[in-house]
Amino acid sequence: MDTAVLREIESLRRASMADLRRKYQEVFREETRCYHREHLFRRIAWRLQALAEGDLSERARGRAQQIAQDGDLRINAPRDFFTVGGERVQTTGDRNRRGPDRRLPLPGAFLTRKWKGRTVLVEVLAKGFRYENREYSSLSAIATTITGTRWNGVAFFGLKRPARRQRKEQPRAKK
Repeated sequence: MDTAVLREIESLRRASMADLRRKYQEVFREETRCYHREHLFRRIAWRLQALAEGDLSERARGRAQQIAQDGDLRINAPRDFFTVGGERVQTTGDRNRRGPDRRLPLPGAFLTRKWKGRTVLVEVLAKGFRYENREYSSLSAIATTITGTRWNGVAFFGLKRPARRQRKEQPRAKK
């Protein structure tokens, strides 16, 4: 690379933000809305190198444009992509789906809590909860209904994470 270009890039490292913005205007022939110093420096340095050494060929630019405009380009396969005998086969687990919350009891169990002199009874369902013959999607929604303020439902009903096994403290041998 040309030493003049290297010197110019090195001088940009110590340039003020106003100078970087002016240099960007000069090199790209448009104003920038960016105020991120490192980003501006890198963009200008890249452009100076591209002007000195040569940019992408027209063929490479055209191919990149074709790829970018390809409407059939897929990153993930369709849901019904892999079927055997008409039945959909799941090839991998759904990474976005969380497993059941281990703090909650199994469906059919009841949670109780005393609140302002009355006993609150909530049934755990397979998907959600039932309180006073109404279904709720979360314990927090029930706690908010009961108290009138926002609550963490797990905390409101006193559910805690499964206790870890505590290892017994072994007396250490003296050296």
